[in-house]
Amino acid sequence: MVGWKVHLVALMVVLVTGLWREGVRGGEVTYDGRSLLIDGQRQILFSGSIHYPRSTPQMWPDLISKAKEGGVDVIQTYVFWNLHEPQPGQYDFSGRYDLVRFIKEIQAQGLYACLRIGPFIESEWTYGGFPFWLHDVPGITFRTNNEPFKFYMQNFTTKVVNLMKSEGLYASQGGPIILSQIENEYQNIEAAFGEQGPLYVQWAANMAVALETGVPWVMCKQNDAPDPVINACNGMRCGETFPGPNSPNKPAIWTEDWTSFYQVYGGEPYLRSPEDIAFHATLFIAKLNGSYINYYMYHGGTNFGRTAAAYFITSYYDQAPLDEYGLLRQPKWGHLKELHGAIKNSSCTLLEGVKSNFSLGQYQQAYVFQEETGGCVAFLVNNDSKNNATVQFGNKSFELLPKSISILQDCENAIFNTAKVTSESNTRIITSSQTFECADQWKEFLDVTPSYLDTSLRADTLLEHMNTTKDESDYLWYTFSFQPNSTCAEPVLHLVSLGHVTHAFVNNEYIGAAHGNHDVKNFTMETKIVLDNQMNNISILSVMVGLPDSGAFLERRYAGLAEVEIWCTQDQSYNFRNYSWGYQVGLCGQGLEIYNEQNLGNVEWSNITAVNQPLTWYKTYFDAPEGSEPLALNLTTMSKGEAWVNGQSIGRYWVSFRTPKGNPSQTLYHVPRSFLKASGNLLVLLEEVGGDPLHVSLCALSVSTLNDTSSHFHLPS
Repeated sequence: MVGWKVHLVALMVVLVTGLWREGVRGGEVTYDGRSLLIDGQRQILFSGSIHYPRSTPQMWPDLISKAKEGGVDVIQTYVFWNLHEPQPGQYDFSGRYDLVRFIKEIQAQGLYACLRIGPFIESEWTYGGFPFWLHDVPGITFRTNNEPFKFYMQNFTTKVVNLMKSEGLYASQGGPIILSQIENEYQNIEAAFGEQGPLYVQWAANMAVALETGVPWVMCKQNDAPDPVINACNGMRCGETFPGPNSPNKPAIWTEDWTSFYQVYGGEPYLRSPEDIAFHATLFIAKLNGSYINYYMYHGGTNFGRTAAAYFITSYYDQAPLDEYGLLRQPKWGHLKELHGAIKNSSCTLLEGVKSNFSLGQYQQAYVFQEETGGCVAFLVNNDSKNNATVQFGNKSFELLPKSISILQDCENAIFNTAKVTSESNTRIITSSQTFECADQWKEFLDVTPSYLDTSLRADTLLEHMNTTKDESDYLWYTFSFQPNSTCAEPVLHLVSLGHVTHAFVNNEYIGAAHGNHDVKNFTMETKIVLDNQMNNISILSVMVGLPDSGAFLERRYAGLAEVEIWCTQDQSYNFRNYSWGYQVGLCGQGLEIYNEQNLGNVEWSNITAVNQPLTWYKTYFDAPEGSEPLALNLTTMSKGEAWVNGQSIGRYWVSFRTPKGNPSQTLYHVPRSFLKASGNLLVLLEEVGGDPLHVSLCALSVSTLNDTSSHFHLPS
């Protein structure tokens, strides 16, 4: 009798402890060559990247819950320096930037967290996450053994660590954070800094470890990460490309398993199949003893405002297991959930067993984990991407699908095959809930084209765009006055820009635009113009569609106009490189913030007289649709600009930049329901080139299961 009572008490203690840990993760975190150890227990961990500022606090609980339901153990996020320290020493951790609230939500749902502080993050985020004021620090060179840079990097890293400590959020304090990251893919650029590169790596590692978080630090894409920092892999095929931990005492960690890929304006979406993701995740575990895999992204979200880097669309990783709006993308979400279950069912043997591997054929391989107690798990790999393979393993014959891995839980019975998808597919349903086709609903304001005489900032040369705007605006006006001689009969305006877009005006008349793309450094614009015999006003609007986010010497990048000429004849031209220029940062409407309700009266709005006009602001009001479905603006009939709802920017749009297949890169723009009131919501559109707001619509989004599961990989257009 006493015996069973003792066992019952012990069981109750285990259950209570389990329930406690369901809401509060924590404990000592260490590692060895096999895995992370949390309170001395080995774990295989699946992680999912969800970036808090790319969604809203109202979305966070649902996103984290769906990740947990999908078998995710850890939520991984970058920390966004430019959001949190917009000016030196001025910090903002409110609203969508409330990092503490986000981490506590992870903790409340019983998951762990990985905090990638960076503070350089890349992430297709403007300026790689750096605040632009860092550019103006005297003597600074980013990401090298440079004292000014190291001072500010250490200052911000310490700020974040101390904030987490003050809230008890590290696992060593009973919180959910089990890993932190310093720097980000530095090995890609390290050689550019010569001998100063390795010195910086060592400094960054020492600085981070000295902050005493009580949890391990990692460096991704840094094969020589100094002890005790763990080197980690990023990519789609780390089971094939990762050289492995740089010490036998470090575990194999995959910080970015890309579930799709970023998309740029003019670029087609990258569609990565659930089979491919599952294959390479399983191979990482089987071949390299991988024990931590993070899906980048698990939910991509939205690049609200002007946060997207150069040429990147506003939607981010919409093809992730959770789409931009937080809806399940099937069968990707479900197939990965099945993989997680299969691995978790075998985790004890995988973590404690002895591994062996041997060939099963020309393109086939077996990885076997065997425990002394008898536990056994086998991975049967078919690397032939075209043909099925029949292999003999043990006393059985197994049929392997092309490019697949079968998991045999007891080394006899297959419980999962990476290429066999059983989850039902779904597709996105877009339902128009409100249109804006009545012209009487809209008002317009034509922005002002400044002339040279209107400007107060002057220079006798072409100024660099980013250093002039300080990232306060995408827009910089270059203006000059010019009177030709009588022989300039058929003038042509010739521009070379290192920016992204130019719009040209002559004597207040719009004469055209040109733009580059993500893969070119500059572009040229040549257009015929008409000049008066008297003084002419030339106004050129230079536009940046986000700042660069990667590469060495980011602080030295040049953008804006590099060459301006007017060609009269083959032998006669005017060069305005060294000429008297006037500059204006931003548009008039931006400076007056007419996207905010309280500032609408700062300009005179009028009824729409015509559509497809350049540099035009449009405003209207709408009521929030009933229901809880995610909402998006369909801007198919617009061209290029930015949209605001109740003063909050939902991001840039560039519908007119078509892909090689002739499609817009993005037409739907997320309007979070938390941005809305029940009625009287203000919508403001800034149109650069010329669009038709009368055919804009507000749509509700949902998903529907497809009946035909034989063709399982369906994605919306």
